[in-house]
Amino acid sequence: MNIFWFLLIGIIAGFLAGAVVKGHGFGLVGNLIIGVIGALLGAFIFRLLGIGPNNLLGSLICAFVGAVVLLWLLGFVGRKR
Repeated sequence: MNIFWFLLIGIIAGFLAGAVVKGHGFGLVGNLIIGVIGALLGAFIFRLLGIGPNNLLGSLICAFVGAVVLLWLLGFVGRKR
């Protein structure tokens, strides 16, 4: 059941991040995948800062931050080409 919530939170975070980071999106399916990967990145970033999500909203915020950072990094790397 935990993997279900992880994927659902990642998908929601990717959708929200794609809406916030205009111009760096990869379409609906791409942003959903970015959200799932961003959830992992967000968890890593928050662990480095010594912060951990305690509930569903905290997990969503963590995944959202990771997805935004990932979209920003991918957009930055894509512009250099």
